[in-house]
Formats: sequence, C-alpha cells, structure tokens
Amino acid sequence: MTFEIPDFVPVIPELFLLGMACAILLADLFIPQARRDITYGLAQFTLLGTFLLTVILASPEARFTFSDSFVADPMSDLLKSMVLLVSAAVFLYSRPYLQSRDLHKGEFYVLGLFGVLGMLIMISAHSLLTLYLGLELLSLCLYALVAFNRDSPVASESAMKYFVLGSIASGMLLYGMSLLYGITGTLDIAGVTQGVVAAAAGSADHSVALVFALAFVVVGLGFKLGAVPFHMWLPDVYHGAPTPVTLFIGAAPKIAAFAIAMRLLVDGLGPLHGDWQGMLLILAVLSLAVGNVVAIAQTNIKRMFAYSTIAHVGFIVMGLMSGIEAGYAAAMFYVIVYAITSAGGFGMILLLSRKGFEADAIEDFKGLNDRSPWFAFVMLLLMFSMAGVPPTVGFYAKLAILQSVVQVELVWLAVFAVLMSVIGAFYYLRVVKYMYFDKPADTAPLPQGTGINVVLSINGLLVIGLGIFPGLLMALTTAAR
Repeated sequence: MTFEIPDFVPVIPELFLLGMACAILLADLFIPQARRDITYGLAQFTLLGTFLLTVILASPEARFTFSDSFVADPMSDLLKSMVLLVSAAVFLYSRPYLQSRDLHKGEFYVLGLFGVLGMLIMISAHSLLTLYLGLELLSLCLYALVAFNRDSPVASESAMKYFVLGSIASGMLLYGMSLLYGITGTLDIAGVTQGVVAAAAGSADHSVALVFALAFVVVGLGFKLGAVPFHMWLPDVYHGAPTPVTLFIGAAPKIAAFAIAMRLLVDGLGPLHGDWQGMLLILAVLSLAVGNVVAIAQTNIKRMFAYSTIAHVGFIVMGLMSGIEAGYAAAMFYVIVYAITSAGGFGMILLLSRKGFEADAIEDFKGLNDRSPWFAFVMLLLMFSMAGVPPTVGFYAKLAILQSVVQVELVWLAVFAVLMSVIGAFYYLRVVKYMYFDKPADTAPLPQGTGINVVLSINGLLVIGLGIFPGLLMALTTAAR
C-alpha cells in the first residue's frame, strides 16, 4: 500500500484561511469586549491575505489534488476572488451596526470566516464528498449567524425555519448524490460523467434511476439558490436575521451556490442536459413570476430584496439552462454582478440604520436626497442596476442572459423574462420615488468620514463603471469557462 503525498499548492489559500480562523477563534477569548476591533482587523487581514494568495497562485491550467477531489481552475480562481472581496465588504459594512447594538463579538467574524472557507471548498470541489462537506460547513455557519442576536425571538424563529428546511434540502441533495454514487460507482465528478454516459447507454432501469437521482439533485440546488418552489425560507430569513447577517447570506453564498450547480449539473451531469434543462426551465419561469409579482406587495425592504433575489435567481437559472458556453459565462457574470449590487443595497440599509432604528422599511428611505444627495445617487444606481436600466451593469447582465437564451431558440422565454423585468422595475423605482420626491420622515444626519461611506461609494460607482465597460469582467467569465 503506497501513500501519495498530495500537492498542497492549490489549497494554500484555504489552508491559510483555516489556520487564521482557528487562530482568531482562540485569540478572541483573550481580547476584551472594548477592543473587539482587533478581531475585526484580523478577520479582514485573513480575507485580504487569502485573496492575494488566490490571485498569486492563479493558473490558466486546472490543477487537481487530494486524489482529484479538489480542483483549482480559472473558474474557481475568479469566483473565490469575488467571494473574498464581497465578504470583506460585508464585514466592513457590518461593523458600525454591530457596535451600536452591543453585538460586536468575535463569533460573528469567526463564523463568517468558516462560512467563507465552506464557500471556497464548494467552488473548488471535484468530488461529491468534498462538495457536500463544503456545503454543510457553510450551512452550519449560516444557521448560527441567523440566530446570532440571541435576544431577538424573530431571529431565533428564522434560524429554526432555516435549519429545518435547510436540513431537508441537504438530505435531498445527499440522497441524489448517493444514488449517483450507486449508479456510477465513483465520487469523482469526472468519473460521474463517464458513469452517467455508460449508464444512459445501458438498461432502461439505469436511465430511470439517473433521472430519479437528477431530480433530487435539482431540488437540493434549487433550495440553495432560492428558486421557486424551494424559496419558502428566503423572505423569513432575510427579514428575521440581523441586517449584517442578511447581507452576508444575500451576497457571497449565491456565488458558491452557482459554483456547485456548475460542478454538479454542467461538469458532472452534462450528458443529461436534455433532462435537467426542462427542470431548470420550470424553476426559471416560476422564479421570475413569483419573485417579481410578490415583491410589489412588500413594505419591508429586506423582504422586497428577498423576493427580488428569487427573480434574479430566475435569470441565473436561465443561463445555466441554456446548455451553451455563452450561457454559462453569462450566468457567471450575472451572479457576480448580483453579489456586488446586493452587497451595496444592504450596505445602504446598514448606513441608514442606527441604535433603535433598523431602516428596514421602504418608507425609511423617504427624502434621502435631502439628507444626503450623494448616497441617494448611490442607491439610485443600485436600484437601476437591479432593475436592469442602462447604462448600469445590471442591464448588460440581463442582456447577456437573454442573448444566450435566444441562441438556443427559446425566444418566448426571453420575452417572458423581459415582461417580468418590466413588472419588477416598479418596486425598484418606488424606492427611487421615495428618495427624491417625498419629504424625509427622519432628519438625523448620516455618519460621515467612515470606512463604510468610502467603500459604499466605490460599490455604487462599480455598478455604473462595469456597466459602461463590461468587457473586462465578461472576458474573465468567458475565459473561466
């Protein structure tokens, strides 16, 4: 029996993140509450250090390690970089909120770092087992973060709902994976592809079993993405969780969920595209319709963002469903743009909130232009991007998805998506109307000269900058495929 020493170079960023997270967990025990900014600084250093290692070690060639269960390829390098940058912005936006409510504790940053580690493992997984381990590491951290404010019964209720429904979805996904393992005899994603081809060409029983396994996998992925009809957890969790946790859940994990959809459906079950295309088509249509229509009725902006997320997931699923490289690149572009825009939207809620005032009602944005013309403009850019108004990057992201769908001759779906986007524009423009045409109900000044102001401004300018010059990011996503 021989033991092969694995190549540790592809996993250096993950090992650095793991080591620092464990060190911060221990160091935080000895840091007094009054100096909790030390923990925050260490967490940011960890994220930025991991980002630099990911960029330095990036390679145009796919590198496998740990018996081919872990892969570092251009797609993983790009998505990991985005996850790390968005997570760093989340920590920055969250700090003032946590400080003002006596919630500035090391657990938030430690759970966040371990959640980010789970996302990185999901993105680089090349084995069903590795993928599931990363998914569960992320999920467990998110369950704990939702219940982070132990004095809030609403947060505890949301965490319980999320835990129960998330466990069911994880069980569904695991059952689908176990069936795939039983049919193909391997956990390696490349081996699964070969096994699927052989099984599909074999007996009818194997073909039925494959579709049965595929259905469970799609159900699990649908829940993690938040697609209809597996979206029930999303509005309650977004509403009930502390706003920094909602920001964390609503941004980076969507990138990781897209990555596992690519690994499982495209890389692993690509030969069954004819079967999963129909399933994803149903998810896309339902998500676009339910997300945009129900969002109109919301008065809480966090619930509105939850339903708008469901609609955005519909677009991402459309790109995956197309089954062509242009569609996959467009979906990757869309999910990155969504994460950036979503981080900015929730960052604005955190900017307006203060102790005793959550700023989570849409009416709380009334008269923002009178209080701060610049941040009203930043919010306008973010809303326009989510609605898909040119020249923001959201318009280009939607256009790229629609082009890929038209290429596979699903013109009716593209028309339906445009109609739903027009309906969805209403609730985004309603926020703009409140900011510019209503008088402010709250006249308290916005915080000045803080890090959140600078980064939030950059976040808003990114939305317009990437919209005017989308070529660089689209070239990166195209090359990643």
